[in-house]
Amino acid sequence: MSVRTPLGATTRSGNVELAGRTLDSRGASSSSRAGLLGLAGLLVTGFGVAISAAQTDSLLPESVRPVPSSLAGAFGTGGPDLHVVGAIGVLALMFVSYAVAVRAADRLSARAVLMCIAALHALVLLGPPLLSTDIFSYQAYARIGAVYGANPYLDGPHAIALDPLFPYIGAKWSYIPSAYGPVFTTLSYLLAPLSIAASVLAYKSIAVVASLAIVALVWNAARLRGLNSVKAAALVGLNPLLVVYGIGGGHNDMLMLLAMVAGVYVMLGQRERLGGGLMVLALGIKLTAGLMLPFAIAAGGPRRGRERRRNLVISAGVGAALVGALGFALFGTGPLHLLATVHQTQSEGDWHSIPGFISTRLGLSPVGHVAGYVLSVIFVGVCCWLLRRVWRGELDWINAAAWATAAMLITASSLLPWYVVWLLPLAALATDRRLFTIAIVITGVVQGIQLLGYIPHGSSLLGL
Repeated sequence: MSVRTPLGATTRSGNVELAGRTLDSRGASSSSRAGLLGLAGLLVTGFGVAISAAQTDSLLPESVRPVPSSLAGAFGTGGPDLHVVGAIGVLALMFVSYAVAVRAADRLSARAVLMCIAALHALVLLGPPLLSTDIFSYQAYARIGAVYGANPYLDGPHAIALDPLFPYIGAKWSYIPSAYGPVFTTLSYLLAPLSIAASVLAYKSIAVVASLAIVALVWNAARLRGLNSVKAAALVGLNPLLVVYGIGGGHNDMLMLLAMVAGVYVMLGQRERLGGGLMVLALGIKLTAGLMLPFAIAAGGPRRGRERRRNLVISAGVGAALVGALGFALFGTGPLHLLATVHQTQSEGDWHSIPGFISTRLGLSPVGHVAGYVLSVIFVGVCCWLLRRVWRGELDWINAAAWATAAMLITASSLLPWYVVWLLPLAALATDRRLFTIAIVITGVVQGIQLLGYIPHGSSLLGL
């Protein structure tokens, strides 16, 4: 009886070896101290964000300025106001601490890294909602259907303009129907009866649990891939965009990533049918997850992996049928409008992306639209090239999916800070260590652009 090699797993040891050389004890000690300083910096800045957010407009969603006491979190409104300069300083220091801690993570104890991850998640959970109004949109779409009997895939939050929740919705999203999958919308219906404050806590709690579960899955998957588990977990769980934006904003990206990473993990353990089902489940939460599945299917090429591919395609097909049936049963043909809605939100863009910057900050809207189309073509070309290399056995499928995700972020017409979390688990599990560095660099660039936008009249610094 032959033994199959798990899809994407390696036979290397879980220990990380330095090519050709070994750090002496002095260098190791210095690296360890730097890593501990990085962890300390993350804890201090995380605590600073949590206690000051309710008083600092730059850290709050625009619709809750000033924040009502019901949404201020466990720390209340008694914290300091960091103002713009303080908020920029704290978040910048948080990123620097992250970069230092992750770079030295292989010299840190697992307990120190994991305790820091847990503490950061707890601190942000106890604070108010941070920076994004999406957490209110989730509840609005749920109430549209569960309370008012309308269809969230056909009507935007303006349909419930008299509901007490409506003033919390971001202006951009007032007339846009739901862009989320039927699995997530079904889950949100269960939370529709909650008060606004209870709903915020519920979505943030879901994001925390999902994020910690992702860290656990990455930890174990890294072992199967022959990678350093502590370093992989640190890249994901300590990331400031994940912690402040993903967890602080209660984003459903965490739930989507949980299903996707779980699919990757079980496929590394030769359970392709379950893996395919989990990846389709992730797609049913948010369409972004659909990028992963083609690379998993292509792995092994035409001659190898036929049984895996057959199992994966069958399970993905069954999962898609179930998700489709769920969507039709609860929302009719509404989910068929998802692609159009996503296209609408992407085409409108935002200034954080390359096309959005050209259109809104440089005032060259036609050029921005052309740039968006060109970048889309480049992205499709990159994905096709990567898929071809995976099919021919020239590139590991997880590495290829990570490169494709990085390309998606760079070429996107709408790039919001928490989108970077899509890359983190794949970069952490990539055997191509360049992706590890790219994940840190993209985090820094996106965080830097976001901080530049905090400056009043900062558009003059952005090209005007």
